[in-house]
Amino acid sequence: MRPEASILHLDLDAFFAAVEQRDKPSLRGKPVIVGGLGGRGVVSTASYEARRFGVRSAMPMHEARRLCPHAAFLSGRFGAYRASSRIVMGLLRELSPLVEPLSLDEAYVDLAAGGVDCSSGAALVALAEDLRSRLHEATGGLTASVGLASSKFVAKLASELAKPDGVHLVPPGTEVEMIAPLPVRSIPGVGPVTYERLLRLGVETVAELRLASPTELRRELGPASSESLAALAYARDDRPVSAERESKSVSTEETFQVDIADLPTLQAIVLRQAEEVAAAVQRAGLFARTVTIKIKLGDFTSHTRSRTLSGATDSAEVYGEVAVSLLRGAADILPRGARLVGVGVTGFATVAQEALFAVREAGDESASVERAVRNPYPSVSVYRPGEDVAHTVHGSGWVWGTGLGRVTVRFETALTGPGPVRTFAVTDPDLHRVEIGAESADE
Repeated sequence: MRPEASILHLDLDAFFAAVEQRDKPSLRGKPVIVGGLGGRGVVSTASYEARRFGVRSAMPMHEARRLCPHAAFLSGRFGAYRASSRIVMGLLRELSPLVEPLSLDEAYVDLAAGGVDCSSGAALVALAEDLRSRLHEATGGLTASVGLASSKFVAKLASELAKPDGVHLVPPGTEVEMIAPLPVRSIPGVGPVTYERLLRLGVETVAELRLASPTELRRELGPASSESLAALAYARDDRPVSAERESKSVSTEETFQVDIADLPTLQAIVLRQAEEVAAAVQRAGLFARTVTIKIKLGDFTSHTRSRTLSGATDSAEVYGEVAVSLLRGAADILPRGARLVGVGVTGFATVAQEALFAVREAGDESASVERAVRNPYPSVSVYRPGEDVAHTVHGSGWVWGTGLGRVTVRFETALTGPGPVRTFAVTDPDLHRVEIGAESADE
């Protein structure tokens, strides 16, 4: 443990939704939900106005529509998000050469490596407040929450306590006391399955985890996980801030209470998991080429199936289609009952290739499946709610809605007030898409 609170954790507040509210004046102060808009879509980010209605990240989009039907539902503009993220990461690198981005909207900073005097808590808080002020100005109004602590684990918890739009410093020596009343799910690595096992032991808070029997923890979680949790329960975390952090995979999996052999049920599960994985990939500003499913049977034998796309994508629909196809290919083992099913992606890139995907079974060059973009108006692109467009006569705006061969546009920008709404045919030659941040997307 460090003797000073020299690790800073920054988390942009409701980042995707905040960018949309910044750039769309008519949405400021109103519920905004960003994510997959299809029937199987999930929420990527919800504004704080939407969160008051119970909407949260990774929630099925149909549930979000039920809870907050009057919200603006947008598909996301990752060029705009990446452009804002680059500004923020640039400000962090002015503080220190050791900046570890976790995603587009989150990063650790080793202040000591940047020569910052970390001996004064008041000075550290002033530095964080100045950073937030400069970030707000440089990004056109975005806000961030900042945690300061002696370890990465506690700094991240501190930024959660600072939300929204604040700073929280955990003085060295107070970490154990500070984390004691927190839910045990606050500890990294405590997901739904581990949480259920801890509940069986009567463990709901960090303080209760400290009192749990080591023998029972090892029995429920295994030796490695139990030792890791025991250390974090006392805020012991000596992980360094690493400027070279590369995502190698993104995945999610679920262990069932009862083995499942029904194919339609498993298909629904992997489709939901594909949405969750896509949301995580999108938050990281990445695109993946290989989709993998994992199946653990009731006898604890594990099976994996993979396919690789000809181009990288962050599309939940593509991930889902491939995952279901792989699941169907494992139909011979499913009658034995699946204890666990998971979906993951690997082979990351920073550029998408999404017009046409040639998919091949990993290790098998001959097997392929092609997916063409479905578009009833092949001469134009399909418009998505929330994306930026421009009209030769009316200027810049964004897609309010689309359907039945028409597209409705609200003409406004971050620098204007709320603008008028007009509807056009999707084939209107004067209307075209504008890719915000596209000029630097290939860096």
